[in-house]
Parts: sequence; C-alpha cells; structure tokens
Amino acid sequence: MSDFANRIDCKIIRIWSLGTMVSFFFCTFCQAEALHLQKARSYTGKEDIKGWVMSEKLDGIRGYWDGSRLLSRKGLPLCPPPWFLKNFPVFELDGELWSKQGDFEFIQSVVLDVEPGPGWEKISYHIFEVPNQPGTFLQRLDRAKEWFKTHPAPHVRVIPQILIQDRSDLDRFFIEVESRGGEGVIVKNPNIPYQTGRSAHLLKVKKARDMEGLVIGINKGKGKYHNAMGSLTLKLENGVVFKLGTGFTDKVRNNPPAVGTTVTFKYHGFSKSGVPKFAFFLRVRAD
Repeated sequence: MSDFANRIDCKIIRIWSLGTMVSFFFCTFCQAEALHLQKARSYTGKEDIKGWVMSEKLDGIRGYWDGSRLLSRKGLPLCPPPWFLKNFPVFELDGELWSKQGDFEFIQSVVLDVEPGPGWEKISYHIFEVPNQPGTFLQRLDRAKEWFKTHPAPHVRVIPQILIQDRSDLDRFFIEVESRGGEGVIVKNPNIPYQTGRSAHLLKVKKARDMEGLVIGINKGKGKYHNAMGSLTLKLENGVVFKLGTGFTDKVRNNPPAVGTTVTFKYHGFSKSGVPKFAFFLRVRAD
C-alpha cells in the first residue's frame, strides 16, 4: 500500500512539473504543508551537556517517513524507487538521505528528482529520530533498530549516539568530524520525550553558523553585474529582512534563485537590529 501511495504522489508531481494547464488544474491538490519537526538550536558553550549524547550532523536532505510515504521537510512526497522503501515500518521515522561528505548537490539532484534514477543506489537513509513513540530518545531509536533486524535494508542505518561525559568529549568529537570534512555535531538530551519545534534539548555544533532565508526580492547589480543579480532580499524565520550580496558565483548571479525559494547562508553573529553579520551565500535549498 505504501509503494502504491508513493507512486501516485510521484505521478502527480510529474504532471505538475510539466508546466502545462494540467499542472495548473492540479496545483491546489499538489500543495503540501510543512511538517512539524524537531529543530536544533545553535550550541553556545554555556549549556550543561553532561550525560547528553552526540552524533555527526549529516549534510543531506531530510526525509520523514510517515508510515506510508517518504516526505521532505516541507511535506512534499519524495519519489525513491520501490526497493528503497520495501522494508520500511508502519511507524514514523525521521532521518537524513545522504551519500558522503561534500556531496550535497548530488544528493539534492537525486532525492528531489520526480523520476527515481540510478543515483538512488548511492543514497542511504540515516535515522536520527523515531517520532511519536514513547520512552527516552535511545529507547525510541531501539524501536527502529529492532525493526530493521528482522526487516533488513542495507541502505538504512540508525545514527550511532555517543555519551558525553564532559565538554572535552564534545571538543574531541567535533575535531574528529571536522577533520574528515563533516558539517558538524548534533547534541541531544536523551531523557526528553519526543517533541517538535526548536528545542533547547537539541543543539547543533558548527564552526561557522548557517541559517536559511526566504527570497522575497531580487536586486539588480551594478558595475560588472549591471546585467545580473546584485543581491537577494531575504526574510528570516523571525521576520527580519536584509540583503544578501556575497558568496554568489557568476552562474548564480546570471540565474538567481526565484522569489519564494529558500537559500542557505553562513554568518558570524548578528547586528543590534538582528541582521546576520558577514552573511555569505552557500546554496539553494530545494527541499
């Protein structure tokens, strides 16, 4: 039943992507509502994390399994080949679709394609949460581990969690992750029941902070970029609006992200008015 539902959703998206009058007819049917998921806050170094657990933060595409479909964080159905979902459980899973470090563009192109291609053979699903299950965080993860023991799926893994005995454990692990090209570390209080939204019990540790903004305007450039995009006007989750003008390649400037697109940028702190300082474009988030 889950394979059938997934194929139907993917076919609807294919119709929508044709850009014809048929897509316009189906547009309201294809609309998806963003999922209410766990979100990490940035680690400040002031938190008491003794007894918490940590794991590598993977830079892929988030995939939420609702028991019958694999969805993006925005609630859009993803279209993996049937074999990928064959042994998935009837309960929910939250994880990252990933291949290797520094491979985000490839991952995004494969995972968001409405026609499942051979690239899926290089994609694995890394579970970091089992939503809406009782018990502690580690007990919830055990539910997934037990399921896949009897329903093998070689491309599915439960992300290992490492106990933090003191701050030095995190420092050493962060250096290890960073040395192999990793994005950062996730730190989590394992004793908290499942909850959604941004939480003080779930923290991300990264050398350079990044965040996302919604493109609400495209501003013409000057000088050598007088015929191209000069900056993007972004709106942050908290309502702050600012212009992002650095980090773009000529290719992006000549073909800028459309209004309504979400982009990721890195920054170093905030101004008194809440504007990210030294903001630098990283990528378009198509998921």
